[in-house]
Amino acid sequence: MSKLMIRGGERLSGAITISGAKNSAVAVIPAAILADSKVYIENLPDISDVHILAELLQELGAIIEYENNNIMIDPTMMRPKPVLQEKIKKLRSSYYLMGALLGKFNEAMVGLPGGCNVGYRPIDQHIKGFQSLGAEITNESGYIHIKATSLKGNRVFLDTVSVGATINIMLAAAKANGITTIENAAKEPEIVDVATILNSMGVKITGVGTDIIKIQGASHLNGCRHAIIPDRIEAGTFMILAAATAGDISVNQIIPEHLEALSAKLREIGAIVEEKEETIRVIGQSFYKSVDLKTYYYPGFPTDLQQMFSVLLTKAKGTSMVTDNVFSSRFHHIDELRRMGAKVRVEEDNAIFEGPVELQGTHVKMNDIRSGAALLIAALAAEGLTEISEIYHIYRGYEHIEKKLVSLGANIWILME
Repeated sequence: MSKLMIRGGERLSGAITISGAKNSAVAVIPAAILADSKVYIENLPDISDVHILAELLQELGAIIEYENNNIMIDPTMMRPKPVLQEKIKKLRSSYYLMGALLGKFNEAMVGLPGGCNVGYRPIDQHIKGFQSLGAEITNESGYIHIKATSLKGNRVFLDTVSVGATINIMLAAAKANGITTIENAAKEPEIVDVATILNSMGVKITGVGTDIIKIQGASHLNGCRHAIIPDRIEAGTFMILAAATAGDISVNQIIPEHLEALSAKLREIGAIVEEKEETIRVIGQSFYKSVDLKTYYYPGFPTDLQQMFSVLLTKAKGTSMVTDNVFSSRFHHIDELRRMGAKVRVEEDNAIFEGPVELQGTHVKMNDIRSGAALLIAALAAEGLTEISEIYHIYRGYEHIEKKLVSLGANIWILME
């Protein structure tokens, strides 16, 4: 099994180009199912989640062609059939196949999704949306069978803000008769990206970026060409890395507005953040102030960056507290940070950090994509050698991560066993 070996303590500097957004790509690929002709998607990240989704579409009859970070999806020969459990369990975003297949064929049979273990993440709001459109739901031998005679637009009020449910209902409503209104919808940029490709196909979607989204379905959807937005979570990872290593990193080809919450918190802790049209430069410091961090849905501080930012809190003088209001149990990285010398305790839904401490290299294990990124940052900021196992997690969300880190001066290599 492969491991990442990192000798930390170096001040990282340079420029990095950000890949396409993982959280957009895993929704846009299923959206291509809805088209009645070929769909071309550009700026896809080269990550395992994208490849698994493409394989799932092929197993359902789609024709797939890759060229660098671009893909052609021809869904015209696809047919509704059960989606294999083995691959479904490898990624959470496989649930988007439910909405896309339901919208395309009025039927979907998909196993329960897998992905990162970040706490209880029910799909009840997804199911509620499908039922509101006229679908019946049954559980058959571990598969969720969703079927409708026809889908009709309706009002759907989400009991809790959910990115996944918002997108899944949009996909199911794309070919429904009439107008579907989603209230208490999520506002993330990735939702806007999905709406953009659906609008290009012929759906009429308004209100994206607000908490009320309206979808006017269309019986025929054209193929189109679509470019994935930059990955704000990858961009945020490198911004935090610059601060953690007292480095100087320019993050290029991004949308700075998507990162305003992180930029504000970095400035609050004491880092220097400079913004230009498509670039953010972060200059780290040797001293940081303690801060409290609370995650929330966009435009709040992203839960996907919480674990990484908490590494910075080990360097801050005084007491800092992290509260994750999206996934309250997203603290799987804490035990690993303790192995590296962090002074942190978890009390109910809060992680409380005492600093500053000097992290020390040791053996740690990745538990999911974002905790894996946090451990990478911790290892690069620590003194000595860190050995990280279970590294397959990081390749689900980050394109060529070790090569990008090496370009910034990181001493990192893969150990094959």
